[in-house]
Amino acid sequence: MDNTGAVLVTLVVYNVALIGVGLWARGRNKDVADYFLAGRGLGPWVAAISASASSSSAWTLLGVSGAAYAWGLPALWLFPATVGGFILNWVWVAPRLQRLSKEEGAVTLSEVIAPANIGSMRQLILRTAAVIIVFCFVFYIASQFEAAGKAFESVFGLPKQTSILIGASIVLVYTILGGFWAVSVTDSLQGLLMAAAGIVLPITALFAVGGFGPLADGLAQIGNAGSPISDGAFGAMTSIYFVLGLFGIGINYPGQPHVVNRFMALKDDKSRRQGRTIALSWAVIVYSGMLLLGLSSRVLFADLGDSEQVLFHAAATLLPAVIAGVILAAVLSAIMSTADSQLLVASSAVSYDWQIASHRERTGLTGSRTTVVVILILATILALGWRADIFSRVLFAWSAAGSAFGPILMMRLLGRSVSEKSTFFAMSLGFGLTVLISWLPDMPGDFAERILPFVAAITIAFLGSRERG
Repeated sequence: MDNTGAVLVTLVVYNVALIGVGLWARGRNKDVADYFLAGRGLGPWVAAISASASSSSAWTLLGVSGAAYAWGLPALWLFPATVGGFILNWVWVAPRLQRLSKEEGAVTLSEVIAPANIGSMRQLILRTAAVIIVFCFVFYIASQFEAAGKAFESVFGLPKQTSILIGASIVLVYTILGGFWAVSVTDSLQGLLMAAAGIVLPITALFAVGGFGPLADGLAQIGNAGSPISDGAFGAMTSIYFVLGLFGIGINYPGQPHVVNRFMALKDDKSRRQGRTIALSWAVIVYSGMLLLGLSSRVLFADLGDSEQVLFHAAATLLPAVIAGVILAAVLSAIMSTADSQLLVASSAVSYDWQIASHRERTGLTGSRTTVVVILILATILALGWRADIFSRVLFAWSAAGSAFGPILMMRLLGRSVSEKSTFFAMSLGFGLTVLISWLPDMPGDFAERILPFVAAITIAFLGSRERG
């Protein structure tokens, strides 16, 4: 069987399994809390791997490996930045959010940052949060579909538009059927496949280079070509901005609704502790693997034109057809269906939070599923007409959501009550500044976009907060 045939067979089998998971999970959804939080019954493996996969996927597999290929050694700063975000979330955020959300009966992150007793502005806060979430995740989902299109185009030679439509259709079926259960279980399968790809392909590439010694020599010969860090006094300041900008990725982890909702859905403290070990191990394997793949490919291959194609090129070049087919199918499936978590969170913002803000009866599962369809259509239209690199556009949506929600959440988890006015202005400023700065010329590491809005928002949240009595 050739490479394309192996990919096709594996994809068909894998996606039939995904739809089967959706059918299985459908029977577990008795109400909206089941649909959006799996009845707070997630075990450690599903919670840890699904949270990890949904926060990574296309950005990690294509973006991080592509950044390492394009930048060289400075890309290694991505490792402490991203793994540091995992540590912040699982060590500090998870135990506090698990307890707080259960005490208050919160189903969504918006309910946590705007609790029932916050005041008369709660309706405005929840509606603003819903708009921010839908905005960010329509862009985020479109980026995943763009990645899927790029992947199918590379492997099958299909038009990107056709590939995007195929991927969107499969995601729609099992998300509609199974809700949070289906999303979490399928994300777990994808996360395990990502970990396998993060081991097999980088090790193969390293062997092809000849080991760490030849890799270091090869990188030294290439030098700083494409590197965002330069020499000299001005270069030192550029380097500082670049590193701080990458660490801005890590500080925005707590504000990601599609990640922290796994902490709210955990079954118990034991599941959380076990999940922490699993998630941190996963992060080390996948991020170090993608960085090693990108650096090895920088030495092995001449200019690829599109650095975010490095994973596909390496798999097709270095591995036997069947093995390459399985890995590529795993990557394609993970990219194609990571959008499910963002899709479900965006749906919950409209069909759940908006109903609370309107003081109307919640729409139930039919309304939730209808909202999923509408948001997926919007994201698909955006993906079909929008061209941008995955790395920067995903991080734009990541920073906008993280700066809007992270600072307020962190104040609440510190045991402080944030006033309604401060909650609204901190959330609006964090989001608005990110969008505004994204229109300005880029700084190294997008320092301004990833750091300044978060700092401004957390300052307002702190000044407008007090210790809970």
